Order: sequence, then structure tokens, then C-alpha cells
Amino acid sequence: MKKTTLTSNLIFGALLLICLSPWVSSPIALVLGVIYTQFFSNPIAAIRGKLISYLLKISVIGLGFGMYLQETLNIGKEGFALTLITLLLTFGVGLILGKILKLDTKISHLISSGTAICGGSAIAAVAPVINANEKQISISLGVVFLLNSVALLIFPGIGFALNLTQHEFGLWAAIAIHDTSSVVGAALTYGDEALKIATTVKLGRALWIIPVTFASMLLFKGANSKAKIPWFIVLFVVAIVINSYVALPEIIGNSINLISKKLLVVTLFLVGTGLKAKALKEAGLKPMVLGVSIWLFISVVSLVLIQYFN
Repeated sequence: MKKTTLTSNLIFGALLLICLSPWVSSPIALVLGVIYTQFFSNPIAAIRGKLISYLLKISVIGLGFGMYLQETLNIGKEGFALTLITLLLTFGVGLILGKILKLDTKISHLISSGTAICGGSAIAAVAPVINANEKQISISLGVVFLLNSVALLIFPGIGFALNLTQHEFGLWAAIAIHDTSSVVGAALTYGDEALKIATTVKLGRALWIIPVTFASMLLFKGANSKAKIPWFIVLFVVAIVINSYVALPEIIGNSINLISKKLLVVTLFLVGTGLKAKALKEAGLKPMVLGVSIWLFISVVSLVLIQYFN
């Protein structure tokens, strides 16, 4: 076990400051976090998860101050059908492949939930209602977290190679990347329009946590647990309404938007510090095969739907 030392603390602090600079993009921040955690102990390991959650929510709410209500509603309507289709396909393919691989049913369902909705958040919401144990949860999180990180690194490059428009990439990132942090991070790398579209569609996709949690509870006959409403999404909408109808000074809106983007980069650095080689080895081959398969499937299918039927 790596010890927290003065050196590791100083390096950690320096990297955080570097991530706040204008020269570090979301993918670079993630890679810096991954490299750091292979050699040094995280000085904020005990609060890393909560800090990531809070920073991500603050960042998303702040991005709302750069968006307008009518534009957001139009994007939301457009993304609804695509989200529903891909969600159903993801669960269907996940169920079939899970049986073919003879994989633990709960692990299969958790990985499918994370891929279909919003990565770790979906797994955290679904796990209690299906009575998943710690091992099942950690394996599912490990698989989804790895693929989510890979997506952040490769999606912008694929988008540029395929000459995807800002609109097309925003939709694709929102549907095919797991966690909200990496969706917004990839879109931030691609462009401002892609960022607006990806954020709106992704948060709409995240709301599916509620019906999926209830459906999972019935399917696995779990305890009478309640699905939590993601209130930061409500605040995101409030920010959009304020930006649309309140005449804020331009410098305030621009500043909030800029700070939100930089906080997101810092968040992705912290996400990277949780990607350790040991956790990936413990996940095993079958869960990884399932995760990669349904992720590739939905990535290709969603891209085809966006390019030819959108």
C-alpha cells in the first residue's frame, strides 16, 4: 500500500493547479490522474467519491448558464426517442450476452444499467434494490469505469476522423458514453455546441435511473427501496431559465460557464486517480467481455441512427 507523503501531496496539488490552467483538456486531466495513482497515494482518497459527485453537479449546473430554454427543449425532444431505443437495446443485448457467457445475473444487470443510463450513478442506484453484494458492485463499477475512461480518450478523435458535426457528436457522446463526467468532458473537447447538446441529452438520459430502478426492484423482488430524484438536474434547468429570462451581465454568465468547465477538468483528474490496475484485474474476463460488447454495440448502433435517421 502506497503511503501519503509530503512529496505525493505536493505533486497532487501541483497537478490540480495544472488542471485549472487553460492548457489541460479533459482527456489529459484523466490521464494525469491515472498516472498519478499508479505511483502515489491519493491524499483525499477518503472523500474522493463525494468530492467528484459534488464538483460534477456544480459543473453541470454552471453549464446551464450558457444555455437557453427553447434550444434545450428542442434538443431534449430530439434525444428522447434515441435514448429510449438505445436503452431498450442495451438491456436486451446485455441480458442475452449475460446468459451466453453464463455470467452472474446481478453483475450482468448492473453492467447493463451502467452502460444504458449513466455509469457508476446507475449502478449505485440499482445495486441496493437488487440486493447486490460488495463484490458484484465493485466488479460492475470496475468494468464500466474503465470503458467510460477509454471513451473519453477516444471519442473526440473518432468524431473528428468521421467528420461528425457538433450536433451529431453531442448526441453520440450523450448516448454512447457511460458517466456524465466523461460525456461532458468529451463534448467539451469537441466544441461548445456539442457540449450543450451532450449535456442536455445526457441529463435526460440520467432521469431513466428512476423507472429502471423501480423495474429492477420488481424484476429481482428487492426491498422496498426508493429511487432518488437527481435534484441537480432540476437546478440545471433553473440555471437555464435564469439565463434565458434574466438579463445577467455578460461577464457573470461567461465567468460561471468558464469556471464550470475548469471544475469539470479537475473532476476528471480526480476520476482518473481512482483507476487502479488492481481493480481492473479483479473484474475478471467475462464481465469485461460483456461490458465491452454491449458498449461497442450501442456505440455503433447509436452512431448509425444519428447519421442516417436523425
